[in-house]
Amino acid sequence: MSAYPRIIAHRCGGALAPENSLAGLAVAARLGCRAVEFDVMLTADGVPILMHDETLERTTYCAGRVADCTFAEIRACTASVPTLDEALKECRRLGLWVNIELKPAAGYETETGAVVGRWLVDYWDGRGVVSSFSEKSALAGRRALPNAAFALLCERLPDDWQDQVACLQAQSVHLAAADVDARTATVLGAIPWACYTVNDRSAAACLEQLGCSAVFTDRPDLWLPAEM
Repeated sequence: MSAYPRIIAHRCGGALAPENSLAGLAVAARLGCRAVEFDVMLTADGVPILMHDETLERTTYCAGRVADCTFAEIRACTASVPTLDEALKECRRLGLWVNIELKPAAGYETETGAVVGRWLVDYWDGRGVVSSFSEKSALAGRRALPNAAFALLCERLPDDWQDQVACLQAQSVHLAAADVDARTATVLGAIPWACYTVNDRSAAACLEQLGCSAVFTDRPDLWLPAEM
């Protein structure tokens, strides 16, 4: 796993651009970010696209469930939703490290991990990490990507986190910043860990003092390029 950059732009460009968009990637790079995070979901015809919600209404002019719409149907009503292929090509062009979060629609957990994982085998350069709140998606992705870096993603550190890390063969842990304290940092020990979503420099500094490797933020503009 390549080392974590300190600042990771959440959902491509954070709050500074439409989420999970190519425009967000451009904004992040222009600010000096070296890393971004985005969500990947499957359309009805199995195309991996950048999308957080199971439904289209909040972030597009389309309507309905992502899992019920083909990619052609989504593109017919909006051009703003990129495919995973388009996003990774742009990340390579901009030199961005990437956290690919598998975001399955309900009932498509295993399929999402397997399909995206097989796709990444052929088209991802491996610069970054894969994660998912869905254990089924993460494990299916891991089976397809035996050599990739994975992170265990959870809100708070579970009691059996070491067993989960071992099962996923994860190299790092991602946690909600609000649920991290000095005890959590001590328990984690030497394994790299990162926190989401941190939109305050002082909060980020406190986490860094505890040993946090990186923070996910909606406000990458709060940091200077040399600090990222």
